[in-house]
Amino acid sequence: MSKIKHIVWPQVILFGDSITQFSFQTNGWGAEIADKLARKCDVVNRGLSGYNSRWAKILLPRLIPSTVSHIAAITVFFGANDCALEGKQNKNNKNPQQHVPLQEYSENLKEIAQYLASVGVTNDRVIFITPPPLHEADWETQCVLKGCALNRTNTVAGQYAQACVKSAAQCGADVLDLWTLMQKDGQDFSVYLSDGLHLSDKGNQFVARHLWKLLESRVSHLPFILPYWGDVDYKSPETSLLCDGPQEDPATTEGQH
Repeated sequence: MSKIKHIVWPQVILFGDSITQFSFQTNGWGAEIADKLARKCDVVNRGLSGYNSRWAKILLPRLIPSTVSHIAAITVFFGANDCALEGKQNKNNKNPQQHVPLQEYSENLKEIAQYLASVGVTNDRVIFITPPPLHEADWETQCVLKGCALNRTNTVAGQYAQACVKSAAQCGADVLDLWTLMQKDGQDFSVYLSDGLHLSDKGNQFVARHLWKLLESRVSHLPFILPYWGDVDYKSPETSLLCDGPQEDPATTEGQH
């Protein structure tokens, strides 16, 4: 038998904090994106709960260590921890582990994009996502349960969101501005959050819907990987399963699945 050619599956990488890590839970936005791309692309969850952009910048070369050609897109979703209050005026809400100063946050995002470009992930494949708005009353309840004072505010989260938008523009990358979109027209954005910070089911649906608008053009060209079962030559399956030709998407194929 001749040497079998390895199949290289394209990837969409979701790089972020807990809002990304939790995105593969039931009804999560990452799971919905993965479902849309089944048999076309691997959606890889690289969400790291509690992490900030400083740690992300340091860690990224370990996640993507060398030049790659199979990454169709990558989301960069940090800021919800960076914007934790520094606590200079109130030691009770101090969060030195997670807080990253605003200017450093901006530079970290740009350095992440620069590193990605250096390993072949061009800026047109990068999608930045801003932190969502923070519902202070709900998040304060969570803080009190943990024995601390409110350690984030929506105003500060908005400053980091604006910095993310600006950094994306400077890098030539797209951005999904959740902080602005979730508060558009004065709507009650608390419905998008489960605890004031993390996403509810409705929030996950919101992110998936708006992210797909940016992501679809980057993955629409990807072919269906391996033949639809009804197209496999049952008398000589090797001729179907070991070929490299383009496959028909079963969504356009009639018959039983």
